[in-house]
Amino acid sequence: MRILVTGGAGFIGSNFVRQLLGSTPGKMGFVVDALVNLDKLTYAGNLSNLGDIKKDSRHVFVEGDIGNSELVGKLLREHRIDAVVHLAAESHVDRSLDDAADFITTNVLGTQRLLESFHRYLEESVRRDGRMCSMADGVSGIFLNVSTDEVYGSLEPSDAPFRENSPFAPNSPYSASKAAADHMARAYHQSFGLPVITTHCSNNYGPYQFPEKLIPLMIRKVLRGEELPVYGDGGNVRDWIHVSDHCSALCLALYKGVPGRDYLIGGRCEKSNLEVVHEIIEAARELVPSGGKTISHDLIRFVEDRPGHDRRYAIDSSRIENELGWCAKTKFHDGLRATMQWYLEHEDWIGEIEHCRYVGQRLGLRGVEA
Repeated sequence: MRILVTGGAGFIGSNFVRQLLGSTPGKMGFVVDALVNLDKLTYAGNLSNLGDIKKDSRHVFVEGDIGNSELVGKLLREHRIDAVVHLAAESHVDRSLDDAADFITTNVLGTQRLLESFHRYLEESVRRDGRMCSMADGVSGIFLNVSTDEVYGSLEPSDAPFRENSPFAPNSPYSASKAAADHMARAYHQSFGLPVITTHCSNNYGPYQFPEKLIPLMIRKVLRGEELPVYGDGGNVRDWIHVSDHCSALCLALYKGVPGRDYLIGGRCEKSNLEVVHEIIEAARELVPSGGKTISHDLIRFVEDRPGHDRRYAIDSSRIENELGWCAKTKFHDGLRATMQWYLEHEDWIGEIEHCRYVGQRLGLRGVEA
């Protein structure tokens, strides 16, 4: 297979690219002959995330915008792409509260232009030689649209977890933009027969995650003995999954997924934000015993909640587990400690980000101040 990955220099994208290139055909079901990695390198995209694969001849990095139809079409044709895995997105809720414009531009308009470029390319390919490369079941030209569980809105404590047929009810500009992108992907499947598969994943954590998100932000702060700001009462619940498990699910969806279907990917690991922060503190005390009294639960500070803060997410992954044979394998206890160890060993990676892009400040304040 020859694959175009968008957003492959970001957190999930770089982990996915690394897993694709590092997997064996027997494990993944297909051989990766070429992987074109298209990333705009906005604040969260980072070439340092790809440093260990830069010598892999199968990997071609291109700095560019998914909304640039001319560029995308050129890459599709020149590299004879068989499948697109669409990970490029503006993804931080707090940033969308400050300014939603980039989220609409990238997540909605960018996705539509990418879908249109791939649709036209597939039509040209059929007209040119009457065939395209096939996946395991003979379906050609898969477009894997990677989305989020946030499009479904918020659950009450007693509600059943989200399923593929749960109604969309986004509560932030970010989740609304992703919901719009998902509707557009579905429309291209229904209207034009584009073989689209959409996945919705729960909260990821792991190496290379930009330090504005909860787990890397708290790791960074606790290791420095800084206060740990927790929104509201800390009772907001999320389903957590290690990024490596998410990436393995994406590989299976790409190879064995049914076009037109959605797959929910979760870790079956519901935890409140406060529970997560307490576990980060305990992990830090285990891994950095010399931290002494500076690593303490007393560092927690409750701060004013963000607007539209969804109370609970939960994922029912039964479809992908039963139909594709996938399951999450990383226990949160182990994954959290491995993640913290990675950040301990990559202070230079954090330092580069803090020097150029983000120093741990709170985002999304415009909504709070209003």
